[in-house]
Amino acid sequence: MARKIFLTLASGFLAWQSVGLVANIVDVQFRSWWVLIFTAWVINMFVTGVFAFMVFAHPAERLLPEAYYRIRNPDALERIHRGLGVDLFRRFLLATFWRGQGQRERYFNGQRSGLNVLDEQSRKSEFGHAVPFVVLSLVALYLLIEGMPGLALGVVLINVVGNFYPVLLQRHHRMRIDRLQRRVRTPGATGTREPGFGR
Repeated sequence: MARKIFLTLASGFLAWQSVGLVANIVDVQFRSWWVLIFTAWVINMFVTGVFAFMVFAHPAERLLPEAYYRIRNPDALERIHRGLGVDLFRRFLLATFWRGQGQRERYFNGQRSGLNVLDEQSRKSEFGHAVPFVVLSLVALYLLIEGMPGLALGVVLINVVGNFYPVLLQRHHRMRIDRLQRRVRTPGATGTREPGFGR
């Protein structure tokens, strides 16, 4: 309970800070590209953090309808996955943030019993990236209208890497989860380990 309260407060604090930062940023004159990029990164971290903390504390992923999480065109998703190099992004995550075997097994233990947990975690992760992707896209549009194209571009680029790619990765995970679940429902199917899942 204490953890849930802390994460909820942290989400609210970041939401308040995000609104204040974006509202006041239009009065700032950036004299360095490094400061501009750092500011774009901070905006992304604040906004993404709002929803990341929210989904850690509550089943916020249920706010989106079941139809949203369903993969209707797996062939198109596979083409997008290959065309945008999402697998390279997945490998980067597994080599850095998710390189620990213990971390991976908390996300998915590789067994049939872990598929439902993996599906739930995938939905949580996607919600925690999809909603901020939309919010940050609107923030970038606001900054562009306010005459800050450089900062708007920085927000967009970081948003694509930090939120859009993770959304594609999680949707690809669920496509594979669906295939595995159909396979294990087949009479005589045995538990199987599917390598390569990562946040």
